[in-house]
Formats: sequence, structure tokens, C-alpha cells
Amino acid sequence: MNVLTFITIGTALLVLGTISLGVYFNYHGCDEKQVKMKKFLKMNLSTFIPMLAAALIVMAPGVVAAATGAEPGGVSDAGLGYIAAALSTGLACVGAGYAVGVVGSAALGAVSEDPKILGKTLIFVGLAEGVAIYGLVISIMIIGSL
Repeated sequence: MNVLTFITIGTALLVLGTISLGVYFNYHGCDEKQVKMKKFLKMNLSTFIPMLAAALIVMAPGVVAAATGAEPGGVSDAGLGYIAAALSTGLACVGAGYAVGVVGSAALGAVSEDPKILGKTLIFVGLAEGVAIYGLVISIMIIGSL
């Protein structure tokens, strides 16, 4: 059994386990069982996300080879480079979105108390959004070096 088969079977079992647990708690009530459900879902997510990342790393060179028409063994560096570019942009955008949400709500509260500080609060929101631009610049640099 190769690594890809193991990752596929493990991911399928985790997804089916999560769905079946959700259906069970939906029909049987989860008031007294919320602690068990939260513990199971935390364990499920803590294993599902690394397995999904491993599947992407294992499959990316083959996908890139299929897209470019090259040999599957010769593009592993390019495949991992594309994954790095995608992760730098994606994680930077997720972080920027979280930061803009937190800073924006705090800025809205501050402006509602004192409308004269609107310009100062917009600077902080712009700084939080700058993180996404930095991630995009890094991904462009990675793709440029491939």
C-alpha cells in the first residue's frame, strides 16, 4: 500500500466519521454529549488537516506534470514551489482577514465614541490589510524563481 492510498483511505474515514457523528448528535440531541462531540471534532480536525496537507504534497508533482506535459518524476521542486506560493498567499489572506475583522470592529467602536479619530483608525485597518499584499508579493517571487 503506497502513501497516497493510505492518505486517501484515512481522509475518507475521517470525513465519514465527522458526518456520521454530526447526524447522530443532530437526531439524538447533543446537550449532555457536547463535551464528547467537541473532543472528537478537535481530534478529527487535528488529524484531517495534516492528512490533507500531506495529500497535497504527495499529489502536487503529478498534477503539475499532468498540467505541463512533463515527466512525473522531474517536477517535484516545481510542484512544491507552487504549493509554497499558494500557502503564502492563502495563509496571508486568512491572517489579514482575521486582523481586519478584529481591528475593524474595534475601530468602529472607537469611532462611535469619538468621530474625529476616523482617519487614525483607517490607518490601522490598512496596515492589517497590508499583510495580504505581502503574502501576494512573496508568492509572486516564488513563482518567478521556478
